[in-house]
Amino acid sequence: MSLRLVLFRPLRLGVQSLKLHKLRSLLTVLGVIFGVASVIVMLAVGEGAREEAIRAINDLGATNIIIHSVKPANVGGEAESAGAIRYGLTLSDLRRISTGVPTVLAAAPMREHRRRMWYQDRRAEGRVVGVTPDYQDLNDIQLAQGRFVEELDGARTRCVAVLGAAMAESLFPLANPVGKKIRIGEDQYFHVVGVAKARAVSAGLGSLPARDYSRDVYIPFPTDQQRFGENVVFDRASSQPPEKVEISQITISVGEMDQVKPTAHIIEAIINEQHKRGDTAMTVPLDLLEKAEQTQRIFTGVLTAIASISLLVGGIGIMNIMLATVIERTREIGIRRALGARRADIIWQFLIETGVLSGTGGILGVGLGLVGAFAASQMTGVPILVQAWAPLLAFGISVGVGLVFGIYPARRAANMDPIQALRHE
Repeated sequence: MSLRLVLFRPLRLGVQSLKLHKLRSLLTVLGVIFGVASVIVMLAVGEGAREEAIRAINDLGATNIIIHSVKPANVGGEAESAGAIRYGLTLSDLRRISTGVPTVLAAAPMREHRRRMWYQDRRAEGRVVGVTPDYQDLNDIQLAQGRFVEELDGARTRCVAVLGAAMAESLFPLANPVGKKIRIGEDQYFHVVGVAKARAVSAGLGSLPARDYSRDVYIPFPTDQQRFGENVVFDRASSQPPEKVEISQITISVGEMDQVKPTAHIIEAIINEQHKRGDTAMTVPLDLLEKAEQTQRIFTGVLTAIASISLLVGGIGIMNIMLATVIERTREIGIRRALGARRADIIWQFLIETGVLSGTGGILGVGLGLVGAFAASQMTGVPILVQAWAPLLAFGISVGVGLVFGIYPARRAANMDPIQALRHE
């Protein structure tokens, strides 16, 4: 039997049958259309959220380990007697980590404190961040112009600064900041040597709080210690005593991903030996990455299952309309059987019609889903990522659902008695 008789002729007859009842066919496939569209949108939302979480974690570095100082809750009495709150990481911690853990490639200290910045009559509130040159690579700081802090700057305790994008815009709305001199605090002057590119606010991950890099001002770590000392005043208007912090954060880099967790356990033991009050916290981006991927897989699966309910409803609608079609075409089925059509031919004919119906709904649903995903991204600002396999998967499921729900009507048509079918009015 030729391919034309086996496939193309039943396909043509199926399309013609659907054209005879355009409105009924459209209403039948609405469930499939909305089901496919929902699956695509839900998958896009899930993938977009997953990519955003992974991007934020990767910004921290999958081979990095981050330790930062945390203000303990029970320091009130100690602060009153000593005149300052002392807590967190110290330079001795940095030395022990750098020299005592062989898998550590680099350990970049950082200290931050809020200050007012001035340029002429312009003033802005921001964060002074004392860093070493390694900080740029470990935290993916991209420069718009100029340069970053260099080793020689720290060795000679130079008063140089690199401005975040928003800080540069606040102090220099119409001028090039590079080469200009800004005032930090009451009497500290720094030459601007670079400006960082604009960067989105990072989400809070693990024990790390959310961070707005755009309002940072980076200066050499030794210069920060020399110019501002150990006393870090976070809020001058507050009645709280100053906080004495040597290092706010240490970002540690290891060579291979399989070394991250063993190294983290060693460092945790070293830190806990000296810090009994719980004034430090550790974040391992690799652990966060694994948890984020696992959570997003569950999240995407749940969303897809919810959206698939619409496809199930659409499949029930297809089965219902095909059963009605079988009754309407009982006499036609009897004539075809009387002329020599086999039961397999009848089943094949109705399955092709069901496939055309569900396939048409799948194609329209894919188009609606892509438009819906783009519209959702524009209206909510949530990143939407449509993977290439998502429309194919949704379309394949729609056709599969249609065929599964079309089997019963097709078998019912094929099992009709030809004589009884010819007598049907």
